[in-house]
Amino acid sequence: MEIILLERVEKLGAIGDVVNVKPGFARNFLLPRGKALRASESNRKKFEADRSRIEADNAKRRDIARAEAKDVDGASVILIRQASNTGQLYGSVAARDLAEALVAGGHKLLKNQIILDRPIKALGVYDVKVALHPEVSVMVKVNIARSPEEAELQAKGVDITADMFEREEAGFTEAFDPNAEPGVPTGDVAADAAPAADPAQAEQTGEA
Repeated sequence: MEIILLERVEKLGAIGDVVNVKPGFARNFLLPRGKALRASESNRKKFEADRSRIEADNAKRRDIARAEAKDVDGASVILIRQASNTGQLYGSVAARDLAEALVAGGHKLLKNQIILDRPIKALGVYDVKVALHPEVSVMVKVNIARSPEEAELQAKGVDITADMFEREEAGFTEAFDPNAEPGVPTGDVAADAAPAADPAQAEQTGEA
């Protein structure tokens, strides 16, 4: 389907560009959100008549977004979620969750301004893009952890998932001998693992 862009659309074009897109993308996203018009003859004439106003309105909204970007750019939020010892969340974190956390932190933005290809499903620190305007984007940092303490460690660069794995390994070793080094069999395990004595050798040494 041929359309006329009413604002810049990433990977498609700028205001006034006439481009071909899939019909579903036009009907479900571009047209209902006011980002484009069908490229009919009447719409082409209407766009050219309104072009100056459309470009002026876009420039005004862009200036406002640039001012807001100074407050949002580099913002950081912490989300506390339940997760398994492998770091997988019981559920997921979606754009709505991030928007609510940022708004609670005093930032002005909408859910549809959060650019998230898919929900986040694991613990960690993520850089997420926020589009305040088609021509103004910033990055925010999202720290997803099981507790404020773990969030603080993650902010310092600690891999919580790897740390949990190491603690589990250490706990497994200590179950046999609290003083043993990880990976070294001790106690009954070491005795069971020792090779049986050779009867012939035992007879020669008088151990039989």
